[in-house]
Amino acid sequence: MTTTPSDPTTALPGGPPVVDLATWQAARDELLVREKAHTREGDALAAARRRLPMVELDGTVEVVGPDGPVPFLDLFQGRDELVVYQHMWYDGAPHQGQCEGCTTTAWHVKDAVYLNARGVSFAVLTSGPWDEVAAYVEFMGYTQPWYSVRGVDAPIGGGMGHIVCFLRDGDRVFLTYSTTGRGNEPVNGSFALLDMTPYGRGEAWEDNPEGRAVIGDVREGHPSEGRQACWYWRSDADGNATWGPTSRPVPQWTRPGATPVETLGRHGHHH
Repeated sequence: MTTTPSDPTTALPGGPPVVDLATWQAARDELLVREKAHTREGDALAAARRRLPMVELDGTVEVVGPDGPVPFLDLFQGRDELVVYQHMWYDGAPHQGQCEGCTTTAWHVKDAVYLNARGVSFAVLTSGPWDEVAAYVEFMGYTQPWYSVRGVDAPIGGGMGHIVCFLRDGDRVFLTYSTTGRGNEPVNGSFALLDMTPYGRGEAWEDNPEGRAVIGDVREGHPSEGRQACWYWRSDADGNATWGPTSRPVPQWTRPGATPVETLGRHGHHH
C-alpha cells in the first residue's frame, strides 16, 4: 500500500510526513551528504585539538580521595593521559539537590574500561568537601574514581562543569584541552541518540518543524513548562517532571538498588 503525505489516515499530527520508501531514501541520501561533511569537519577540529600547545602544571598538588590527600599525579594511575570531568557541587545539599546536568553526565561514564585499555585514565573531580562527596558517590553507586579539589586552583580545581585533558611525562604534568557547556556533550551519548529521533531532545532552543511538540522550556534552576527537557531532567518517583521536595535528577531513580520508597525515605536527606 502506498501512502501520500496528505493522506489523513496515515499522517501523524505533529509528526513527519508519511511517504513511500523511495521518497524517504532520496531525502535520506540528500541529508547524508551534509552528515559526511559534518563528520569531516569534526575530524578536522579533532586534528586541530591535537595540535594545541600545552601548559605545564604542578603535579604534586594534592587532591582528596578515599585514601586521603594524594598528589594529582596519582590520578594518571601510571598512564600517560588523563581525562577528568569537573562535577559541580552544592555544599550541604541533600543528594537530590545536586546538579542534574552534572549527575546526568557522570552517569554516562560509569566506568572507563575502554579509555583505560587505550592508555587513558578518567576521574571525576568536584569542589565539594570529601565527606559529602564520599556519601554521594556511595549513594549513586559510582565506580569511577572521585576526588575533592576543594581549595585547589584552576585548571585542576576552580570552576566546575568542564571536561579537561592532561598529559604526563614522568613526573611532569601538562594541561592540553578544556571545554564546557555544550562542549561536554560527547560524554553524554543519549544526546546524540535523541538528535537522531524525530522529536529530538525536546529543548525549546531546537529548530523543530511547525507543530512539533516541545518538551519544555528549561533554564538551569528553573522549573520546566510542561514536560521536562533532557538536560535539566528532574522527576518524581513516577517519572513525572517536577521540581521541589519529591524531585531529583533522573539517574538517581535508576542507580543500583534504588526503589522509590527507599529513595524518598531513608536516602531522601543528606547524612
